[in-house]
Amino acid sequence: MSDDQKSDTNRPGQREAYYGLPSEVKFCKKCVISNQRPSSTIEFRSAKGEKKKVINFDENGICSACVFQAEKEKDIDWQDRDEKLRALLDQFRSTDGSYDVIVPGSGGKDSAFTAHILKYKYGMNPLTVTWAPHLYTDIGWKNFEEWMHTGGLDNILYTPNGVLHREMTRNAFHNLLHPFQPFIVGQRIIGPAMARKFGVKLVMYGENQAEYGNAIEENINPIMNMDFFSIDDPLEMKFGDVSMQDYIDTGRYSKNDFAPYIPPNKKDILEAGIEVHYLGYYLRWDPQECYYYAVENTGFQANPVRTEGTYSKYSSIDDKVDPFHYFTTLIKFGIGRCTYDAAQEVRNDKITREEASYLVKKYDSEFPEKFYKEFLAYIDTTDEEFWATVNKYRSPHIWKEEDGEWKLRHTVAQDGTDD
Repeated sequence: MSDDQKSDTNRPGQREAYYGLPSEVKFCKKCVISNQRPSSTIEFRSAKGEKKKVINFDENGICSACVFQAEKEKDIDWQDRDEKLRALLDQFRSTDGSYDVIVPGSGGKDSAFTAHILKYKYGMNPLTVTWAPHLYTDIGWKNFEEWMHTGGLDNILYTPNGVLHREMTRNAFHNLLHPFQPFIVGQRIIGPAMARKFGVKLVMYGENQAEYGNAIEENINPIMNMDFFSIDDPLEMKFGDVSMQDYIDTGRYSKNDFAPYIPPNKKDILEAGIEVHYLGYYLRWDPQECYYYAVENTGFQANPVRTEGTYSKYSSIDDKVDPFHYFTTLIKFGIGRCTYDAAQEVRNDKITREEASYLVKKYDSEFPEKFYKEFLAYIDTTDEEFWATVNKYRSPHIWKEEDGEWKLRHTVAQDGTDD
């Protein structure tokens, strides 16, 4: 590349934007999220080459999550939604003591709220199912146990082949900078898969993640989009940018090892009469209120100290790999854990945008040091390899290197290198 070409790539709007992201970074005028936030969390192809869908901004510079939150406050009749929920549950309610709803979750605040309220307020008989974290934290395991022992719920803990899961997680980190990809796939599959296994016709997740950044129309349907379950050839599914068939061809694994990751077919799910719903469609969803409910009713405990990368103590605290998932979103999209937490708390009127901006500046770029050595050991990676991979995935339109230090070009506090 010539010197003239290099200088062109340093001009605003001319720098390469990886992942098909918008080349101009903008921040929502209501919350602190940027237009770099992806609206899809599962990737099966190379991270740099994939065109991502991102959060929508309206003509006033307000993100779709904030627009939807305003609709929730003004336009939704929650009493009517509650009646719709009761009518739905009556369709599936068992009369013989058998399970009548599957609730996937870890025993964190959201799934604890979902399962407990379905059982004790709405009279259902839920079976909770858990796709195991990579590495349980002490508080995560304690909350998982309390979910049953204090919350009074039944549970199945599903732990996939640890050797295979570690290799896929390692590949997902190095090939996609997305160490959570295999976990997210399993988490998506486990609800419908367990419903088929136990002959249960209703699966109930908590909130629809779409309300945090997808198109608003995705939030008007209480039922999960089942396109993910329409994969023609599961052996072509890629985990860590390596197809299932390629893993099998190494001779170290068989197709049987991938059974937990092969989604049930959409046609089979529908023919079995299984419906997958979001409780957040029927009940006004507020993560902080879910936390208070879980503490009071299921023995849930927050961390005694704040979580690295943010100011909160109670969100996504069960997995030692979790902090590195959020760290990689900071690297790829310029959006760290604090941004996600602060944005939703602005929308729910817990904090102001000014307060959120301050918190993001203080915590968003904090490195998750606490479990770093364990994470490196888990993915069999050296410190040098870790940083070489991380730096490879920094998009030029988001990051700038100055005197050996990487800095954000644009921040919500407007103190980036290019602001």
